Amino acid sequence: MTGRAEPMTEYKQCIIVRDDLKLSKGKLAVQVAHAALSSYECAGVRVREGWKEGGQKKVVLRVPGLKDLFELKELARRQGLPSMLITDAGLTEVPPGTITVLGIGPAEVGELDKITGHLKLL
Repeated sequence: MTGRAEPMTEYKQCIIVRDDLKLSKGKLAVQVAHAALSSYECAGVRVREGWKEGGQKKVVLRVPGLKDLFELKELARRQGLPSMLITDAGLTEVPPGTITVLGIGPAEVGELDKITGHLKLL
């Protein structure tokens, strides 16, 4: 043993929003919060703890529309990453059942970047 600490696994969470909906800032903030919490609850205990210890890193990204969210959700599923699509109740700005955002992670940064690394920040 060299006495050096093992490198800590780095985790993050990605929240992906639809550009085509043009939600107000307040509505968008609420949808992002729903996705962050819902996706977090799908992660394993070890990952959740590691993510919290690492500062709860997260990024908000954007895609053109619904089809893109579905494609990313499927990629996340194939990689075994926690993810959750958020469906709005339709009480304010969008019709009931509108899928607004996708949360992926927390998960290892490298695994998330394979799926979301090409996306632009919101």
